[in-house]
Amino acid sequence: MNRQGEKGSAFAELVIEVFRLNGQLLQVGDELAKPVGLTSSRWQVLGVVEHAPASVAHVARDMGLSRQSVQRTADLLAADGLVEYTDNPHHRRAKLVKMTSQGREALDYVKRRQAEWINRIGRERGLEDLRMAVTVLRRARESLERGVLSPAASGGGSDTSALRSRKVGRQS
Repeated sequence: MNRQGEKGSAFAELVIEVFRLNGQLLQVGDELAKPVGLTSSRWQVLGVVEHAPASVAHVARDMGLSRQSVQRTADLLAADGLVEYTDNPHHRRAKLVKMTSQGREALDYVKRRQAEWINRIGRERGLEDLRMAVTVLRRARESLERGVLSPAASGGGSDTSALRSRKVGRQS
């Protein structure tokens, strides 16, 4: 049985803290965006298409989300008049998501509220600590994107076939 080493345990702690932080950030994001009828997920999509129209697949890749969840969010944004679908010159079926002026107003409102909040939080932390945290998280993300940190790359990892056979045996 494989055991976590000291560095593995430290990385596991980092992962748990990122999960906790993500949950809290989504909750705060929802609070910041609520006055203009947005949620964190809607805000994320608007943030990607802020500067240029993008396909749903592009937004999903950019944010690390599933295409289906982005499609649902974009459809809701379109129904509310915050984005519109336009023709994509590079693909006949995959429309582009384009922000409307109403979407711009909503995003600008949220960005103003976010600036107040992040400046307040930023004052509580040292600049060097914040930059180091960004560097560590970016490197971990880049390693995951290269497949370095995937479970399959561990060279053996967990053999789930025995677990599956035990589970199947219990169901019989």
